[in-house]
Amino acid sequence: MRIGHIVIFVVSRGFFILLLLVNPVLLSASQLPQPLFEKAIQASRNGEFVEALEQWDQFLELFPDDALAWSNRGNVRLALGDFEGAIADQTKSIAILPFELDSHLNRGIAEEALGLWKAAAIDYNWVLEREPEEASALFNLGNVKVAEGHWREAEALFRKASLAQSGFVMARSSKALMLYQLGDLDEAESELRTIIRRYPMFADARAALSALLWNKGFFGEAESHWAAVAGLDSRYREEDWLLNVRRWPPKPTNDLFAFLTLESP
Repeated sequence: MRIGHIVIFVVSRGFFILLLLVNPVLLSASQLPQPLFEKAIQASRNGEFVEALEQWDQFLELFPDDALAWSNRGNVRLALGDFEGAIADQTKSIAILPFELDSHLNRGIAEEALGLWKAAAIDYNWVLEREPEEASALFNLGNVKVAEGHWREAEALFRKASLAQSGFVMARSSKALMLYQLGDLDEAESELRTIIRRYPMFADARAALSALLWNKGFFGEAESHWAAVAGLDSRYREEDWLLNVRRWPPKPTNDLFAFLTLESP
């Protein structure tokens, strides 16, 4: 089952989160009070998550059996970094509405944030058994495989995600990083250059290309791409963020930080 929703991407404590917020115009009149639901949706959409949490709390006091409200509150708690609370809310939603894909997907994201790889994989695979081309589930399961060190499986999942959703640039960049990790530097470089030509302000691909060019000995071009990264996203200087949040594999990560400390390849 897939309820119509509003899609919002946010970053909370460094985690990339996909919020899937149910569109209030699709609700029946029996799910009033509509103004309260709309206020909660609007606050969530605007990134006003503390206010949104208060609104969802009020709504659920009136309608404790509303699965969609539980799921939406779980999304807000996820954005606020309350991963245990997000899991609890999505689990409650699933108990009421067991075949809603987005609740499983977002519970998997919260489980992944806590390093619960097996639990997250179960939720992502549950989604993929019912919708094999679900790009977010493919991508997130790929991140789990990265955390587990299964580079080839991760590459296959990122490749599928990029094919399933046109313009899923993070999936394409992750695929290139897996190729880099596996030693296929030429294909990785070709993919990264293609991404940069189409998305010149996309820091992830430029950072990865900086590392790869340093590895190949092309210091000047590596520095030019890094200059762009430095102006776009300072987090690429943070090794812990790169490995544990963005989920780069070790080879490109090590090369990037060797480049940043001006080591010879």
